[in-house]
Amino acid sequence: MSLARLEEIMGPLPARARQVPSVRVDSEQLDGGLIRRHVSVDEVPAWLLLPPNPAGRPLPGVLCLHQTTRIGKDEPAGLGGKPNLHYARELALRGFVTLSPDYPNFGEYQFDPYANGYASATMKGIENHMRAVTYLSRLSGVDARRIAVCGHSLGGHNSLFAAAFDDRIRAVITSCGFTSFAKYYGGNLTGWSHKGYMPRIAARRPEAMPFDFSDVLALIAPRPVFVNAPLHDANFDPTGVDDAIRLSRHPAIRLEHPDCQHDFPAEVRLAAYAWLSRLFAEAGASTTPSK
Repeated sequence: MSLARLEEIMGPLPARARQVPSVRVDSEQLDGGLIRRHVSVDEVPAWLLLPPNPAGRPLPGVLCLHQTTRIGKDEPAGLGGKPNLHYARELALRGFVTLSPDYPNFGEYQFDPYANGYASATMKGIENHMRAVTYLSRLSGVDARRIAVCGHSLGGHNSLFAAAFDDRIRAVITSCGFTSFAKYYGGNLTGWSHKGYMPRIAARRPEAMPFDFSDVLALIAPRPVFVNAPLHDANFDPTGVDDAIRLSRHPAIRLEHPDCQHDFPAEVRLAAYAWLSRLFAEAGASTTPSK
């Protein structure tokens, strides 16, 4: 399986995706012990949340991707929307530097991918997210060897796509973000084919797709993935999540099936944060020079 199979549907990854972005700091304020900066990364509006760091050691970073919500990045940053989806703020309060950008045509970010030569909004999102990882990894006080991505729903699958294309992302938390194409509304992929996603999927059946989410997970392997797949998620059939994980043969997936609908409940979020903290604590210890 290669990234070229994803690009058949998403369009090619632009060569500039790994270039260093231009960044503008628009404003800064204190937010309950955090520093909250409104930044623009290649004109993509984002919230950067900086936790206190009295020891001055490099901190891990998390790219936090929002769900389908009009307010975009404001929700993970804790500025509105559903409290269960304030994961960027919650992670920052736990010592992670978090960056929450807007996806095209959400929040403050208006952009027509198709008028600008993209085959999908998904690929424009991947490019933006890779540029965001570059910014986050180069930020003073961030450990570039400990970068993760976290997202729910729209952000859940965009987290997987970003990690598949960018191996600098060392861990993934994906909530309510995927199921096998065969079990997505009985194989009706219309929901994936509108202009906010991948129009090349239009009229395709699952068996005609060049990739499935098992392939996306396999591309991420062996980097660890935490999956939240509620038992009553009407969008993403949890049995299709099980199928994708099994077929991927990914060796390091933590799977949770909470008894709820399309949500990221507190007990699962806390488990995901603890999981990521342990991973990055071990990674930090393994890269600390001996004295």
